[in-house]
Amino acid sequence: MTEPVNWLDLLDPDRPQIEQAVDVELHPRARDLLLAPGSHEDDAPRPALESHGSYIFGVFLIAVVDAAGDRVYDQEVDLVLTHDRVVTVRKTPPDGDAFDCQAIHDMHGAGHVRSPGMIAYHLMDEVAERFLDLTDAINEEIDELEDHVEDWPSSRVRRRLTGLRHDLLRVRRTLTPTRDAARRVVDNRIELDGDEVFDRDLELHFADAYDKLLRASEALELSRDLVAGVRDYHQAKVANDQNEVMKRLTVIASLLLVPTLIVGIYGQNFEDIPETRWHYGYGFSWALIIVTTVLQLWYYRRKRWI
Repeated sequence: MTEPVNWLDLLDPDRPQIEQAVDVELHPRARDLLLAPGSHEDDAPRPALESHGSYIFGVFLIAVVDAAGDRVYDQEVDLVLTHDRVVTVRKTPPDGDAFDCQAIHDMHGAGHVRSPGMIAYHLMDEVAERFLDLTDAINEEIDELEDHVEDWPSSRVRRRLTGLRHDLLRVRRTLTPTRDAARRVVDNRIELDGDEVFDRDLELHFADAYDKLLRASEALELSRDLVAGVRDYHQAKVANDQNEVMKRLTVIASLLLVPTLIVGIYGQNFEDIPETRWHYGYGFSWALIIVTTVLQLWYYRRKRWI
């Protein structure tokens, strides 16, 4: 495409604004997605890039790592491509800021681009870069957790593990369809009115973004393995700590067993117990208790049970 096409960028538009900007008849599902407000993570749309005959519709979710708030949220950008127009719809998430397209605008000039597919590529490339940053941030959190799994309280370790597993599942739910969308472009399966909108150069660009998404997927799988390893180690540590507690309680119960037996013997209600008439009987019973306890401790220590 040699003639410049118009690029309209909308932020949280209403129905009249979308109808004025988009000059084609939209599929009801695409129209509903464009009109939907910024969503929470639980009801976020599925990323996609698909052909609808006279236009190409895309949904991009750009991951944002909020280090200060120790959280991750998505910035949604929807896309409508035609032969002579590019419409991007940015949505403000409930818990963050909307995506800033200024850097992409600066690459293409004031509102006009030579290739509408290049806008889709830049959005896809930004998504891929954010996923790589996100997996790096998650791995840093896992490293921190591994360093402190010995000294942090078990409740804190469990909370971090739960949060990391939740983040990994959420990222995987978004990363997989995004990677599939990039693959559709690389495989030349997206057309506009039967024409090829993504030429060979653009397909190579999308191949680079696809490679980044593959690296992010591999890093995500590694992160899952690392989290599983930390979880298994923590569970083994908790089980070992419980075994140590049980061992101490068993030793205490064993040490009290013989003195309890001695006290029980001398506490029987018989009239003729020789030690009860002996002047040193009371001291003898205490000496017997102490000696048997010391012998038990010596034996347990020799067997390395304590």
